[in-house]
Amino acid sequence: MQAYTDSADVAHFIGGKTERGTGDRTQPVFNPATGAAARRLVLGEAADVDAAVASAKAAFPAWSNTPPIRRARVLLRFLELMNRHKDELAAIITAEHGKVFADAQGEVARGIDIIEFACGAPQLLKGDYTEQVSTGMDNWTVRQPLGVVAGITPFNFPCMVPCWMFPVALAAGCTFVLKPSERDPSASLFMARLLKEAGLPDGVFNVVQGDKVAVDALLVHRDVKAVSFVGSTPIASYIYETGAKHGKRVQALGGAKNHMVVMPDADLDQAVDALIGAGYGSAGERCMAISVAVLVGDVADKIVPRLAERARQLVVKNGMEADAEMGPIVTRQALERIEGYIATGVEEGATLVVDGRGLKVPGHEDGFFTGGTLFDNVTPEMRIYKEEIFGPVLACVRVDDFAHAVQLINDHEFGNGVACFTRDGNVAREFGRQIEVGMVGINVPIPVPMAWHGFGGWKRSLFGDMHAYGEEGVRFYTKQKSIMQRWPESTEKGAEFTMPVAK
Repeated sequence: MQAYTDSADVAHFIGGKTERGTGDRTQPVFNPATGAAARRLVLGEAADVDAAVASAKAAFPAWSNTPPIRRARVLLRFLELMNRHKDELAAIITAEHGKVFADAQGEVARGIDIIEFACGAPQLLKGDYTEQVSTGMDNWTVRQPLGVVAGITPFNFPCMVPCWMFPVALAAGCTFVLKPSERDPSASLFMARLLKEAGLPDGVFNVVQGDKVAVDALLVHRDVKAVSFVGSTPIASYIYETGAKHGKRVQALGGAKNHMVVMPDADLDQAVDALIGAGYGSAGERCMAISVAVLVGDVADKIVPRLAERARQLVVKNGMEADAEMGPIVTRQALERIEGYIATGVEEGATLVVDGRGLKVPGHEDGFFTGGTLFDNVTPEMRIYKEEIFGPVLACVRVDDFAHAVQLINDHEFGNGVACFTRDGNVAREFGRQIEVGMVGINVPIPVPMAWHGFGGWKRSLFGDMHAYGEEGVRFYTKQKSIMQRWPESTEKGAEFTMPVAK
């Protein structure tokens, strides 16, 4: 199995084979630990999207008519190959994203969970049946695949997030076009090759590399029936509005500003561990990262010094080194944006407790590294509180009591993930009931639902009605059809001028 991390160009996968495409635009793909361009990405044009969609459309009739159990068997073979090559795939992710190898392994494992779920397609696609809804008449519903569907995925999880989409879509009988992030594109080709090896027919799964040109071509293409997206809120809003305008079903997951409430009765050792891991893991480049610590009452004076000590001790280095706790930022532009937010926080009057800027890793001086940054006395009016930084910056906000903590979170425009650390059962219950956020953890800092539950936020963290994967994912990639039936022997003579009724 070719690793796709050598110096060759990264291209498209259309109709079961690698295609360079029609365009001549390229851009570098960096190794963020070294700062060096490792290979070049061929950027797709509208003609390449047309070719991928045409391939998927041609493959749809046969794939959708394949019995669900046979589709599941292909996915089972793909599952076995993913397990066999999971470390190779994780190394590809670390080489292009920068996250530490253990974190990349965890990402692949979560993607594998979704594939396992999708292998239950025969059970997931069952309809409902009611006998004798009216005299001599039966009624049932079936779920049928939409057709060609597309996924537009972010850089921070180049394996897991695509796996939120395509295994469920393929299990449902759809054919798929993936537009992965241009920052770490090689994982998409690796998985495409595994799918082909598993026996997936050519054209059922396609990859078009690219930028906004490819995205816009997918959004307006008449043969693309649905688009699933994960990324920032401004782009999610654009994807949702544009796709819906062109008659598509759209599921667009946007940005986040995830809070973690620490109550005075919380286990402080656990709370500190949770904030360090969830705030600085993957360099904060997670849509479920904790970026705001809401410290209730006198707990702030106890916990901030401990957070500062731990933040200063973070082991930041090349993610392939075994003792690394945090790797580099994905690109130099992202690094500059993150460190710009830190400067803004200082200007706005927040207390800079630990400054991660300017970090140099020996032997990797040109890498895109920054250290963990910690702010205290952050207020809701500050940009570093309101906006998604998407980096290793943890902001501490002090509040008087539980009610103020809940109100603070509910007032924020984002509602992706949230956590509360407490020993009080009533506080935990009320937090779960009152909080206006899609995914809630009680003493769990990163409450990413398991494969059969589904992923999604509230407010401006989700545009569309359905969450990703789980049973909602099955509904997203299928449409319901209701069939009513009776036979001549049970039909009363004469014209009927009313709708069928129970009689």
